[in-house]
Amino acid sequence: MKTFNQLFIIGLCLLVFTTCKTESKESITKKSDTKVEKEKSGQAFIKDDGSTPNVLQIAIGSKDHTTLVAAVQAAQLENALVNAGPLMVFAPTNEAFAALPEGTVENLLKPENKEALANILKYHVTPGKYSKDFLKRFKKLGQANNGYVKVEMKGDDVYVGGAKIIASVPAGNGIVHVIDKVLLPPKE
Repeated sequence: MKTFNQLFIIGLCLLVFTTCKTESKESITKKSDTKVEKEKSGQAFIKDDGSTPNVLQIAIGSKDHTTLVAAVQAAQLENALVNAGPLMVFAPTNEAFAALPEGTVENLLKPENKEALANILKYHVTPGKYSKDFLKRFKKLGQANNGYVKVEMKGDDVYVGGAKIIASVPAGNGIVHVIDKVLLPPKE
């Protein structure tokens, strides 16, 4: 009888031990799953195939705007670009970023420069949804970083902050104006 009780207690201990071990693994898994969800949370990560793409989705879908998308992600501004809007985004091409002095983009993408990068990116966003032709009526535009950009006409071309609008793509929450130059806010 004594041996049976000892075996019963040992078996019970093993059962409790393995159950605790399994629960521990599940807790770890749940914690890591939650972490992944936090990293990819917010409106920017909602899949919606039925509506017109928003300004962020247009940039993500463009092979000519990979540097801009990387900058938006580094500055963690994805959710701001999927808001209801309307937003006008002046989107520099990869070539426009490549024309900056060597090392500029790499330096701005560093985590310690997130605030400066966000300021530059916000300088590319204006509230509203104005066509290229309608922009001809303006002398300047107020930007999301509280700065202003000058609007100029050169022949039939529209320039915003010295950058030429080379294409325009309507979005579900605004419009993307593709530009040939990176807009840099004036230094105060």
